[in-house]
Formats: sequence, C-alpha cells, structure tokens
Amino acid sequence: MSDKSKRIQAQQREMPEPYEGNRPVPWLVIIIVGALFASAIAYIWLMYPKYPASYGDHRSAADFQVAAASAGGAVDGTQVYTAHCLACHQATGAGLPGVFPPLASSEWVTGKESLAIQIVLHGITGDLTVGGQHYNGEMPTFKDKLSDAEIAAVVTHIRTSFGNSASKVDAAMVKKERDATASHDKPWNGDAELQAMK
Repeated sequence: MSDKSKRIQAQQREMPEPYEGNRPVPWLVIIIVGALFASAIAYIWLMYPKYPASYGDHRSAADFQVAAASAGGAVDGTQVYTAHCLACHQATGAGLPGVFPPLASSEWVTGKESLAIQIVLHGITGDLTVGGQHYNGEMPTFKDKLSDAEIAAVVTHIRTSFGNSASKVDAAMVKKERDATASHDKPWNGDAELQAMK
C-alpha cells in the first residue's frame, strides 16, 4: 500500500469538524417577551393617569415645613424636633442603641440648661457616654439653621418630653449662650469637652 492510499484512508476515517448550529430563538419565547413588554408599557400608559393626586395622603410640601412662629409668637418645639431631630433620636426619644444616643433620661438633656443649649447650637463629635453606653458619632450644628426661639422650643421639648421633667428654656437664654460661644466654630468634642460644662 502506497503512502498516498494510506493518507486517503486516514482522511476518510476522520469525521468532519464540529460546528455550532444556528438555531433561532423560538417564536413562543419572542411572543411571551413581547407580550410582557407590551403589557408593562400599557400598564404605565393607561393606569398611571387614572389616579389623581387627590387619591394620595393629602399632604403637600408645606405640611412638612416647620412653622417659624404661631400668631402668639411661640414656636412649637414638637414641630422643630420632628423636622430636625426625629430621624436620629426617634419619636420616642430613645435613639438607636449603639448608634444615636437617647434623649429620654439623658443627663446631658436634663442637666444644666446651658449644656443642652450648647449641644444643640454646636453639635457633638467623638465619644459620648449616655446612661453608661458609649456612642461615637456626630450630631450636626444648628446654630446657623435655627433661630434662638426655635432652639429654645426644641430644647424645652426634649427637656419636658420622653419622661424628662427638667426646666424650660427661653430664647433669651439661647441668645446668651450663642453670644458666649460665638467664636466656637466646630462641634463639641464629646465627653472630653462637655464634662467640664456639666
């Protein structure tokens, strides 16, 4: 047998090279995907306009604004608390364990009026011990956001709510504390600075 015939026999034993088939996507899959897409568009297009805004909870952006003062000139501390403090300290004043300190039964809240005012004016950063628990976070400053009357209202609210029964604070006290620390431009450094003010 010659070399040529051996090569031909070897070639005839070989199977053809495999190749990937070209199978189209089944029509049923295309129809199902198309129907889902069309129904989603139809739902958005047809259903959304049928529900006017009056079906909502009937609140507008104005409902979330804190009233600057009532007709009598007094500011509602509950509204100020709801707008600025509730997210961290919660509606009950219990805060979030290990994250945000409680206001209920807090020595920082029920202690000296000036201390509570200073905390709200300038905020806190760093380690703070409340009720034997350590917190390491940051409270924003409100000296540039709230007026003296608003700070007095919210400090009075936290000192007389959540089971606390401390004395009330007025705008004159806040003004005095604001003026006394006018040059202080950063948050109080937790226990390190606030212990001296107790």
